[in-house]
Amino acid sequence: MTAVLLIIHLLIALALVGTVLLQRSEGGALGIGGGGSGGGAMFSSRGAANVLTRATAALAAAFFVTSIALTILARGDRAPTSVFDRIETQGEGEPQQPGRVLPRLPDAPTTPQVPR
Repeated sequence: MTAVLLIIHLLIALALVGTVLLQRSEGGALGIGGGGSGGGAMFSSRGAANVLTRATAALAAAFFVTSIALTILARGDRAPTSVFDRIETQGEGEPQQPGRVLPRLPDAPTTPQVPR
């Protein structure tokens, strides 16, 4: 399921990049769409802009939905954890569990150590 959703997500991302690149910029220097002189034609400069704007919005919404779905699937069945669970203190005689307790500093020597 995750692999299928990931492939769909990548296809949506590629389509989104394509529709953004097809759009005409504010200055009109970039963009492939446009060029016709008809006022209300489907693919006149105005009609193509409306179609590309709607397509971009729909692809962006689909991109967000697939992103959220992939996040939920990646989370899996993990139980919620808290930061406070990681800083619990344990008694002296109990063995330390890795990842559950902060490491202890070594005990300081009681007599000074003189190098020889």
